[in-house]
Amino acid sequence: MITTFSRSDDARVAVSAARAGAEVVRGLYGGRLDRIDKGDGDFATAADVAAERAILDVIRAARPEDALLGEEGGEQGAAGAGRRWLVDPLCGTLNYAAGTQVVAVNVALRGGAAREEVAAVADPFGDEVLWTDGETAWARRDGADTPLVPSGAVRLVDVNLDPPFPHAPAFRAVDLLAHTGFAAAGFRPRVVSSTLAVAWVAAGRRAAYVTDGGDLSGSVHFAAGIALCRAAGCVVTGIDGRPLGPEGRGLVAAADAATHEELMALIRR
Repeated sequence: MITTFSRSDDARVAVSAARAGAEVVRGLYGGRLDRIDKGDGDFATAADVAAERAILDVIRAARPEDALLGEEGGEQGAAGAGRRWLVDPLCGTLNYAAGTQVVAVNVALRGGAAREEVAAVADPFGDEVLWTDGETAWARRDGADTPLVPSGAVRLVDVNLDPPFPHAPAFRAVDLLAHTGFAAAGFRPRVVSSTLAVAWVAAGRRAAYVTDGGDLSGSVHFAAGIALCRAAGCVVTGIDGRPLGPEGRGLVAAADAATHEELMALIRR
């Protein structure tokens, strides 16, 4: 028997799970944390692991039949499940370990009744959760929800400069920032080094977000932010302007079509 759930019910689970993770991240901030080496300069902390455990506890209690993919714990649950939760318990681990409070807790659901992902992105230090039921997108603060409204007028563009750079030398994010047309278009660069910045595009706090990479739509790091952007009405493609998918190339999430076209013109040049 296949159990079906409404979008709103799934969204409530996503918000609750993201909040549980954010509470752990906030509570452990500033203390001495063991590091778990992942190689190539990447690492997790005890906060990553504890936050993921708290998130999965919420999801398992509410949706025991669903599959799970956590950044730290990997694949869990039924391999053939039609519904799969993607969990990034602490996006911006290096920021966090260095005492910088720019991090995100990402939870997304793929499959089920939602055409697009149900998702929630929590800002542990902003005490805010940005969430979507796959159709509309909202910011929840102090128990109240307000709709997310993207805006290209912000002109701040967040660019991910972290490796790897799979499409260099044809595309290098740093070259985009150095292009004379970038400043001439009125864009101003930002480097947050957390996918919190993807959610900020949906919220009207960034005009766009750009990163190299492969197919990021199923990534634990990016799926939640992408879902928010789509639900809020942003333009979301790869760095080649094509839809995200198995042959995908990175991500350009722009507040509107005009901003997206300006950036694509710079990238093509």
